[in-house]
Amino acid sequence: MIKKNLKYVLNIAFILVIGWLTLRLLFHGEEFSDIVNDLHLADKSWLALGVVFVFLFVAGESTIIKYMLRFFDVKIPFVRCLKYSFIGFFFSCITPSASGGQPAQMYYMKKDGIKIGFSTLIMLMITIAYKAVLVLLGVFFLVFNFSFVKLHVGKLWWLLAVGFVLNIAYILGLVFIFYKPLWARKMGIKLINFLTRVKILKEKNNEKYINKIKRICDNYMIGAEYIKSNVHTVVNIFLITIVQRIFLLAVTWIVYKAYGLSGTSFFGIVTIQTMIGIAVEMLPLPGAVGVTEGCFTYMFMGVFTEKLVRPAMLLSRGLSFYVLLVMSAAVTLGAHLIVLRKDKKNGVLNNAEEKDNEEGYKK
Repeated sequence: MIKKNLKYVLNIAFILVIGWLTLRLLFHGEEFSDIVNDLHLADKSWLALGVVFVFLFVAGESTIIKYMLRFFDVKIPFVRCLKYSFIGFFFSCITPSASGGQPAQMYYMKKDGIKIGFSTLIMLMITIAYKAVLVLLGVFFLVFNFSFVKLHVGKLWWLLAVGFVLNIAYILGLVFIFYKPLWARKMGIKLINFLTRVKILKEKNNEKYINKIKRICDNYMIGAEYIKSNVHTVVNIFLITIVQRIFLLAVTWIVYKAYGLSGTSFFGIVTIQTMIGIAVEMLPLPGAVGVTEGCFTYMFMGVFTEKLVRPAMLLSRGLSFYVLLVMSAAVTLGAHLIVLRKDKKNGVLNNAEEKDNEEGYKK
């Protein structure tokens, strides 16, 4: 537990250090007072709306959690679903490729009495919808707004291509596990054994990884059956996810309006932001820090102008990542303290029961 917490602390430190170095690089040669003045040019009422959009983005996932739990006859208040979403986004923000979010959500759901089978299926559906919607939006914008994408992506086409390949490969991997879970299990076990033989994985961890492969394939098999028998529900989840994604993608449009700019449509700004998301989300960096800021500055240069693109990046990234990170951290800390208090209380009660039993036995 201490080792895992240390890893999270190091990831947060990495985000802060890389963020600071990125800002030093992007704002090299500029006075701090000038940067602050440029930030103050933005309309505060529009920025407040940006915070609302970020909250609605989180609430979108909470809506899916609430929606699916209803089918399992699990009745919990929406506020608790918000708690799970904030916890998930916090751990996603601080772990490479957002890998730590869903295990944390499942842990806290279990603490609230939600069966691990239910939470696993919910997280599985959210993952598939979240990734698939991003790729579908990307393909849609490429088809219907190709010249605009080509103009603003410029020399970063290679990074966008890598992003598409990684995202599509991830989705195809999920589809393969869905339709051929037994094949996927055999291939996974062979891969683990091979990596163990060539000393990439430790011999003592071989069985643990194999059991993990089996568990993942079993969960996906259950998920495949659920999708086949609940097509209407799956469609609704995808529609909610589209709205959820657009709320976060639109934060940059909010910043654009906050500076009183015009000339680029909502559709155009969301198009560029989608391309940035595809390019960076699968990269093994906590919060994709550094590369996201660089992509924003490059791709939005012609939209915000050279004078405002960097302060716009600070505001957009600040709202969509750092504000979300702080909000999620506060909720996660509160939830963790409650869990610790409950565990301590249950421990006291269990010790008291054991003591009563021992005294009864002596009598």
